[in-house]
Amino acid sequence: MASEVFFTDMRTGIGDTLPDKLGRLIEKAGIGGMDLDRKFVAVKMHFGELGNLAYLRPGIPRTIAEKAREMGGIPFLTDTNTLYVGHRKNAPEHMDTANYNGFDRMSAGCQIIIADGLKGTDDVEVPIRGEYVETAKIGRAICDADAIVTLTHFKCHELTGYGGALKNLAMGCASRRGKMEMHAAGKPSVDRDKCIGCGTCVRQCAQSAISMSGRKAAIDGDRCVGCGRCIGPCLYDAISAENDQDACVLNAKIVEYAMAAVKGKQNFHITVMTDISPNCDCHAENDTPVIPDVGMLASFDPVALDKACIDLAMEQPPIRGGMLYEKCGGKVPEDMFACIHPTTRWQSTFEHAKKMGFGSADYVLVNVK
Repeated sequence: MASEVFFTDMRTGIGDTLPDKLGRLIEKAGIGGMDLDRKFVAVKMHFGELGNLAYLRPGIPRTIAEKAREMGGIPFLTDTNTLYVGHRKNAPEHMDTANYNGFDRMSAGCQIIIADGLKGTDDVEVPIRGEYVETAKIGRAICDADAIVTLTHFKCHELTGYGGALKNLAMGCASRRGKMEMHAAGKPSVDRDKCIGCGTCVRQCAQSAISMSGRKAAIDGDRCVGCGRCIGPCLYDAISAENDQDACVLNAKIVEYAMAAVKGKQNFHITVMTDISPNCDCHAENDTPVIPDVGMLASFDPVALDKACIDLAMEQPPIRGGMLYEKCGGKVPEDMFACIHPTTRWQSTFEHAKKMGFGSADYVLVNVK
């Protein structure tokens, strides 16, 4: 059965703002039918990596927070700590980055909570019994919430082909060990040039898999269970996980983690297609957008929402000077995502969602003025 996806473009007239249009969009899409009275509402978004300016502005989540509060809900903005080295790998740095990028109680209309705690280790194991994931590791604050509203900036992605609502739900709601489970089939490793031999990781490891060798940390692969708990506490960025997972397996795990993130919850999903960059927003830079701004979309079905975004993106002409324009010679390619990142296969996401009975790639697009 086809799901409804609601769409509005980015055009505005005098006296009609984009937050106004977003408000009409989510009303038409049926957010008012959710029971949010005295419910905790997680508004899941990406606060932007330090230096990257493609993230959504605070006025967008403010519209969602005000609507949730109007419905009696208790909204909070949330994200989880990152697996990679950057400025969002622990809660204090993550909060600082969010504040630096303009997100706080006044600008965004609600408080900010980092869902997996101080070091990215505060999670709940959610049984999913998928093909690849037995139990998903989801940030505790998201698990504790009564409802989740995703607010996603659509973009291309070097590993998954595209970044949409499903990735926001999966990678964005997973704790550090959950992210590692999706990204890596292997174990973390130590950069001996960066390691100062402080021993913090040794004390963090519950498996006694880390020892000091020549005043440097060393990980015993036989003992290591790949939980990723050693990564966040390292203040010298000396421990990291390899992205060694096959692209189609990664996409399948993303579907299964997305299922876990919404399990037993009211959920609603919004995607904004502006500043569509060639790479993930987790980069500390954002390249020239590859296609023009498209619009905003909303749906109760994250699978249909992602497919609608992909279809709309495919219709757009490349922007002169952008990566897509350079790679396709200025012509509209058959598959813009494969053109930019040839080793990805975004279609496998929808194939696995169908296999798992999660959402529908069939949709009806409803235009909202």
